Amino acid sequence: MISEPSRHCTVALQAMPSRIGQVRRIISAQLRYWHLDPLIDQAALGVTELLTNVHRHAQPDKSCTVDIELLLDRLTVSVHDHDPRLPAVNEADSFATSGRGLALIAAFSESWGVRPVGTVGKAVWFTLPTTTGASTLPSLAVYGSTTDGPFGSVTIAPDDLSSLPARSAVVG
Repeated sequence: MISEPSRHCTVALQAMPSRIGQVRRIISAQLRYWHLDPLIDQAALGVTELLTNVHRHAQPDKSCTVDIELLLDRLTVSVHDHDPRLPAVNEADSFATSGRGLALIAAFSESWGVRPVGTVGKAVWFTLPTTTGASTLPSLAVYGSTTDGPFGSVTIAPDDLSSLPARSAVVG
């Protein structure tokens, strides 16, 4: 019997510069395994930004966990650390060499946010859609029925997508 491959990957590490490249390679390999090659660059960039924030700002230590999860048509990448302080999006001036990480994540992700984890930490996350452009959603059985029900299939045209809001940020 062949079972469904895992759709969740976790990497625990110390957020040191030498480890960030290793985590990028792990994330890239996992996304190739899931046949999500078009998402590799965005996911690797986002995880680099989040791990750099842990390295630069997290207290009392640099230990963290990176999780990637594929659920339906969304890839969620999150980094959990032990610092309860919540990050903020900065407006860096044009000559600044840092301070744009969260703004960059907000620009390329579908959604992103921060949530406290107990009293001793937080998770910063972002999502990427696994489908792009025009697509036809498959007909799904309703509550285990063997028919398509009255809903049939839905077609989304590229013009329809341009009118939809593309991003959101959630705290909490």
